Amino acid sequence: MQEVAALLLCKLGGMSGSADEISAVITAAGGEPNEEQIAALVGDVEGKDVNELLAAGMEKIKDIPMGGGGGGGGGGGGGGGGDAAEEVKEEEEEVEEAPPAVDMFGGGDDAGGDY
Repeated sequence: MQEVAALLLCKLGGMSGSADEISAVITAAGGEPNEEQIAALVGDVEGKDVNELLAAGMEKIKDIPMGGGGGGGGGGGGGGGGDAAEEVKEEEEEVEEAPPAVDMFGGGDDAGGDY
């Protein structure tokens, strides 16, 4: 699979997708390239357009069920009416103001401090 991913990365990057380029991508990603698999892949896709290969593959698997229908969404908050929204507004109105800032050294605004 890493060979196919490296080939697609090469093609997306505008490269030709040669065996050397695929090996370089795998090595750069920290993997160890398998030269036999790379050679087989390059031989299989030589002269073919990657976009056409992907389209043909999607056509083959279009009728295969891909998972279940899910579990449905979570339940909605039900029937409380508009009271909840009104409560939030009341809480926002009750925000207290911060106390006024004081001098860090405990002195007032008189300039006679012991600094």
